[in-house]
Amino acid sequence: MMKIQILHIIKSLGRGGAEMLLPETLAIHDKEKFDFHFIYFLPWKDQMVSEIQKKGGNVRCLQAKNNFQLISKFPQIIDYCDENQIDVIHCHLPWAGFVGRIVYNRTKIPMIYTEHNMQERYHPITKILNKKSFNFQSLAVGVSQDVSDSIIKNIKPQIPVKTILNGVNTNKFIRNYEDSDIRKKYGIPEDALVVGLVSVFRFQKRIKEWIQVFKTFSDNTSKKVYGLIVGAGPLEDEIKKEVTNFNLEEMIIMPGLQEQTKPYYNAMDIFMMSSSFEGLPIALLEAMSMECAIVTTNAGGIKEVINDGEEGLMVEVDQWKVLSEKLIFLSENPAELKDLQRAARNRVISDFSLKSMVENLEKEYSELAV
Repeated sequence: MMKIQILHIIKSLGRGGAEMLLPETLAIHDKEKFDFHFIYFLPWKDQMVSEIQKKGGNVRCLQAKNNFQLISKFPQIIDYCDENQIDVIHCHLPWAGFVGRIVYNRTKIPMIYTEHNMQERYHPITKILNKKSFNFQSLAVGVSQDVSDSIIKNIKPQIPVKTILNGVNTNKFIRNYEDSDIRKKYGIPEDALVVGLVSVFRFQKRIKEWIQVFKTFSDNTSKKVYGLIVGAGPLEDEIKKEVTNFNLEEMIIMPGLQEQTKPYYNAMDIFMMSSSFEGLPIALLEAMSMECAIVTTNAGGIKEVINDGEEGLMVEVDQWKVLSEKLIFLSENPAELKDLQRAARNRVISDFSLKSMVENLEKEYSELAV
């Protein structure tokens, strides 16, 4: 039987949530039925390339310095589709979606577009382009019900919109209670409470606010506490300056961008997010799978994952300062902390498994490739 050829198109293969999902899903896709190809455009954001290649993906970089150069690559994408007999194109995030729709319009190769964010949060130009081009594809997928609802409300598309929830590989992201390497590396005592975050340093993540919350927490607890912020991004210098301004250099550790994040989750007791908006964050699901207690704002799809008081503690987006009170509560109530850690993992095993996500995607691929 001829394999179905799937082409993923994405702007970069760095450490964003959408990018990180690609090698994770590739690892458990049915390789006897599907072959997977990947085109990206920013060669300096390539952290996921080796992982994808190790798992059998074919990767091509069509170098582009900006979004307009990216759009101009559509003839090369069409050539790639012809050479590799691509059956279905799967685009992620707006600019990959725009170029994918040009390819769809010219080739009629079925195209899926996965939306990871709320339409309200995009730049006005991005919103206009998205709305005008949205029907030039076969299917739109939202990573959370919030994201799908935002598409329907703002774009009113004539094509189908389905929700396929992001998932996490719960067999891979499992806590190892014997592994204390990261704590040893950074001199974190075993009895210290570690509050962590894995994130791209963008404005919507509100990491400066995260640091303010941590400062309030550290000033109001008798416990030994550390912060662990893993990642990089455009606001890195500002964030490091904020750590210095609050004299937290000895308490907040910033190891930078990490290809393997699992050991860092393993060092965390609590995973805290102060985001102003989200789709359905992969890092949140990974942290839950690793039995981190969750303290977060209720941004976007987060409230579809967390039931306040059951799998985590949650506050309104504009009440982010209250996060410090949640941290203090958990630091003083170790039994509650342990309950939330267990409940977080049980929640993702039950409802946010990568296996379920992959099965849903493969169903769509198979139907479109007919």
